[in-house]
Amino acid sequence: MLRLEAAAAFVAIAETGSITAAARRLALSKSAVSERLTELEHALGAKLVSRTSRRLSLTEDGSIFYERAKRIVHAVNDLAAEIAERRGALTGPLRISAPVSFGCLHLGPALIGFLAKNPKIELTLDLDDHFVNLTADGYDAIIRHGPIDDDRVIVKRLADSKRLLVGSPGYLARRGEPKSVRDLERHDGIIYSNRGAADWRFRTGRHLATVRPHTALRVNNGLLMRDAAIAGLGLALLPSFFLQGALKAGKLKVVDMGAEPEGATIYIAYPEHHRASGKIRALTAWLQQAFGDPPYWDAGPGRQR
Repeated sequence: MLRLEAAAAFVAIAETGSITAAARRLALSKSAVSERLTELEHALGAKLVSRTSRRLSLTEDGSIFYERAKRIVHAVNDLAAEIAERRGALTGPLRISAPVSFGCLHLGPALIGFLAKNPKIELTLDLDDHFVNLTADGYDAIIRHGPIDDDRVIVKRLADSKRLLVGSPGYLARRGEPKSVRDLERHDGIIYSNRGAADWRFRTGRHLATVRPHTALRVNNGLLMRDAAIAGLGLALLPSFFLQGALKAGKLKVVDMGAEPEGATIYIAYPEHHRASGKIRALTAWLQQAFGDPPYWDAGPGRQR
């Protein structure tokens, strides 16, 4: 007889690509997941997974079984959540990923309030500046600053995000303030490595101009970029949600060249099979309200936290 737990373990292995990742998704030990896979293969009398020293892949039987099993497992999980929600409770695990700096500065405080209102949700928050794979890495939802180019997922806007070109007073006094977009080519830039120097785009009229400054530092974390700019290493193009304190203290100055930096948007994305998830709907609504429109980090003093 097939057990749902064994099928769920197999689906997690197929979607994450490894027993280790499946164990992390299911909050089980690797040995428990491996045992459930073995149990399922014995019950079916078929090999579902092919293992080598370097990778794991589905056999032909495994691919066929996965297509049916994933619908059953996801349907049962969604039904259990729906029954709980009908009783007025949001309950069970919820695993999300978000960028490190935004997670620490703004998402974390918002989630504390969300969990206080929904104490039966078991939240796991992974902070990572790399662009994680929503399905393969086993997340229920991801939060990202910038576009999510994946037509297999549902994407919802959480907040707009202005970006500002900033430099320290010392750097600007030493190197001079740029008066035009082209002046930036003779300046040092602190570059976000996940997007590269081509991320420096400025709107002039109806056109976008791309500038590639000399790279003084390339790094994948916004807070380190901010601190490098404060230290006078170069100019940085940063989301405004990093900058309130540094601008107010006079450690950084906005560079105004008459051209507006290209903005971005903060999104939440989740798989199609979570469309009916009450937890994700509630989280999305909570974060939209917590961040505000315009977001509180761009609003007047009365809206600041």
